[in-house]
This record gives sequence, C-alpha cells and structure tokens, in this order.
Amino acid sequence: MRPSFRFTALFTLTALTSTALAACGSGSGSDPDTVKVSFKQSTDNSIKVMDTYLAGIKKQFEKANPGKKVELVPIKAPDAEYYTKLQQMLRSPKTAPDLVYEDTFLINSDITSGYLKPLDPYLEKWKDWDQFIDTSKAATEGEDGKTYGVPDGTDTRGLWFSKDVFAKAGLPANWQPKTWDEVLDAARAIKEKVPGVTPLNVYTGKPAGEAATMQGFQMLLYGTNDGASDPMYDKDTKKWITAGKGFEDSLAFVESVYKEKLGPEVSDALDPNFGTKVRGELLPQGKLGIALDGSWLPQDWLEGSGHEWPEWSKELGLAAMPTQHGQAPGRVSMSGGWAWSVPAKAANPDLAFEFVKTMQTRANAQKWYVANSGIAVREDVANDPAYTAAQPGIKFFTDLVESTHYRPAYPAYPKVSVAVQEAMEGVTTGDLSVEEAARGYDEALKEATDNQVVSR
Repeated sequence: MRPSFRFTALFTLTALTSTALAACGSGSGSDPDTVKVSFKQSTDNSIKVMDTYLAGIKKQFEKANPGKKVELVPIKAPDAEYYTKLQQMLRSPKTAPDLVYEDTFLINSDITSGYLKPLDPYLEKWKDWDQFIDTSKAATEGEDGKTYGVPDGTDTRGLWFSKDVFAKAGLPANWQPKTWDEVLDAARAIKEKVPGVTPLNVYTGKPAGEAATMQGFQMLLYGTNDGASDPMYDKDTKKWITAGKGFEDSLAFVESVYKEKLGPEVSDALDPNFGTKVRGELLPQGKLGIALDGSWLPQDWLEGSGHEWPEWSKELGLAAMPTQHGQAPGRVSMSGGWAWSVPAKAANPDLAFEFVKTMQTRANAQKWYVANSGIAVREDVANDPAYTAAQPGIKFFTDLVESTHYRPAYPAYPKVSVAVQEAMEGVTTGDLSVEEAARGYDEALKEATDNQVVSR
C-alpha cells in the first residue's frame, strides 16, 4: 500500500492536519541529538512487524552513537490517510520529522511539492549504495536525475488460492491459469459449488486507494495487448494515454467480478480496511477462494504477528496472474515498494541518514526483507541462499520480477490513480457502464494532467 490522497475534501484535510500536527509534537527541531522517524503503523493492532524492526534498529543506533536518541513517530492509518497525514507534516519545519517512510509512487509528486531533500551527497560517500539494484534506485529518482530515497525492498503480485476451497470446487491444487477467462471460470465454479465462500477478491474503488489501482486494475491493464508498451504513459511524447480497448477490457473484468457476485459484497469491497480482513480472516479461515494480491501477505502470518498461520504454505497455492488471452509473456506482475526519505524541512538530516545506514546494513536489510515478506533490492542479499530459503513463496515472487511492470510515477500520477479508482468504483457499484466509466476517466485524466493526453 493508495489514492490522490492529498486531493480529498477540504474538511478531511483539516481534520487530518490537526492529527498530523499532534502526531509530530513540537517538530523535528526540538533536539539536535534526536532523530525523529515517521512510519506507517498497521491499523491491525496485532501486526507489529515494522514497530518491532524499528525498535531493534533504534537500540542498535543509540548504542553505536552515545548521546544520540531516536524518537519513533508512528502514523496509524490506512494507506490513503497515511499519505495525507504525512504530507501535512512535511509542509512545516515545526512538524516535519527527520526521516519519513515514502511509497515510491509518491516521490516525484512530493519532490515537485518541495517536500523532500536530494540524498546524492550522502549516497556518494556510502559504499553500500552500489549493492542496490538499478530498478530500485530508479524508483527513487526524481525527474531532475537526483535520488530522493533509499528503497527498503520491492514487491510483486500474483494470485493466492485456497487449496481446500479448490478441492471442494473440483479445481486442481496445482492451478495455473493461462487467461483471464480461466480465472473467472474458477471463480464461477467456486460460487456454484462452495457456498459461503467469496470466490475472488479484486481490490476496487477509491476507499481501497492504490491497492485498487495497482493490485487490481494495473494487474489487468498491463496484461492486455495495450500493455505491450506502457498503457498509461507515453514516454516519447511525455503525455498520458486515454482509455483504449485494454482499459475498457480491464474495467469489464472488474464489472464481471461484481456483477456476477464473484467478489465480496460491494459494501465490503469499498471498506478501506478490507485488505486487513482479507489477510487476517478470509484467507486463514478458508472463506476466500482466490485473492489477487501482493507478495507481502505472509508477514501477517508469521510467529508473533497476532495472526499466526504456520500452515499457510500448505493450505494456499500460488499462481502468476495471466495475460488477457495468454499472449506473451504469459504472465504479469506489478512492482512498487517503499523508501526512506529525508524531508526538505528536516532539522537533523545528517543524523537521519546515519539512521538509514544502520537500517540498511546487509544483515539488517536481510532481516527486514524476511520479516516484511519483501523482495530484496540489495544484490548481496538477493544472491544469498539463506534469503531465498528463509520463507515459502520468496522464490515464486522473486521470479515474477522478470515479468513485472512499474507504475508511471510522475507528478500527476496520484491524481491519475484516483481517476482509475473512480472508474473502477463506477462499474463495481453498477452506477456506470464500462463505456461511461472510460469516458469519465478520460475527462478526469485531462484535468489531472493539464490536458497532457494522447490517444493510442
């Protein structure tokens, strides 16, 4: 985890601003020997993966740097609210932390807003930077060519499925669909033969935020014929692409899921916390047949997570999301990730980067990748057999990197993402036809990009 979160209604922003200011206290400038670190805290009280990891790094850092302190500033909120709250904090030196956890798709937008500090002077002197893979570095680069974050992992996406539900539906335990139709047909079989189970979850609508855009829509769009090249942004003309056939076909897939009642109830699908329910209840309890979701799910099921499910690797199967008609390369994935960035108005940027270096030693990075069910972005860790063997599923999701795509994370992207979510929501609720939703997207796209659009 993700919407145009900063472009929500004014009253929402006002309310979130007061929360953000309270969260950050008197601002990062209150103590030159204290580094304030803001991060996204899970809305599920039992999930403490990030909290536990950062507590360990804090202890290491303070021991290695006598007299220096680390103050952890968690922001407990769904993705969409987290982005909004964080940006409110970044606007003022009174509330800006020294280090923030950034979803990489927002970096260019935050750079344009003047919220982030380029890290190149630090990176040039840090030998470990050479270990980071180029694609992960690119995700933290601004259009000015400077780097604004240190990535802490990446991710991929695919299909998770319940072997028990599949057995009851007469579907194979080694299911590997080749087309979209095969995915829908499996969901239809579950609906018919396994009552009381949600056949298929595809995140949708504005409340789901970026999960809808990336885990849902783009996993479809980039698997269409339009997805042979980037279907959203034309790098040659530097313009955004209006809705074409692939876009409409992707909306039609979403429409089928909800119109045929193959997905969750619409009220559930449009709950911003539905992802927590998918991971914490529906999959572990065998109440969901197929989940189009991310590589990070097992972090919720590890020992100490509060939702321990050691049997998950035996009870769940994994399959790549197929392209629409099985056309080459046959499968599709989307990748994103998060990074640690220093705010432009941070009071202690040097201390903040020292904390980053502690987090990103080889040993600490590997510990985080495994705890977070993430995919390594350090080559030395990725090539370590101990990493690939550390957890079931790591190899499967790492192999998907070969077929993965990255979002066009240019400054207008957050607004474009919301336009996608609105189109999805329209066909999910049945308020809009596919054609109407596509036309609405085109209009919103023009507004979001100052009419910098092109048809393909």
